[in-house]
Amino acid sequence: MAAKDELGRRGEDTAAAYLEREHGMVVLSRNWRCKDGELDIIATDPERRLIVCEVKTRSGTGYGEPAESITPRKMRRIRGLARVWMAAHHLAWTEVRFDVVAVLMPPGGPATLTHYPAAF
Repeated sequence: MAAKDELGRRGEDTAAAYLEREHGMVVLSRNWRCKDGELDIIATDPERRLIVCEVKTRSGTGYGEPAESITPRKMRRIRGLARVWMAAHHLAWTEVRFDVVAVLMPPGGPATLTHYPAAF
């Protein structure tokens, strides 16, 4: 596995564990793929909302903070993928929230995580 892919997987593992432990969420899907793209984490929260969570992981901030890489175009794509996920799982309607979890994992240093609920 490429170092970039391994970093991303570790970041998603960290984010999923955080969402479950700190927010009582139940992860329904991870790395769900269809022909149009991928959703990192789909979960439900204690209020029974569907949470679609984009995870961005970086080893440093040389190219900016992780969450800064989520552009309006990426947001539109994630919203569309969420509709496809809901249709594929026969979920006619529910409240949906779009979160971002930004993970910094510097080499040799501790990981830090920032959660942006309802980011877009």
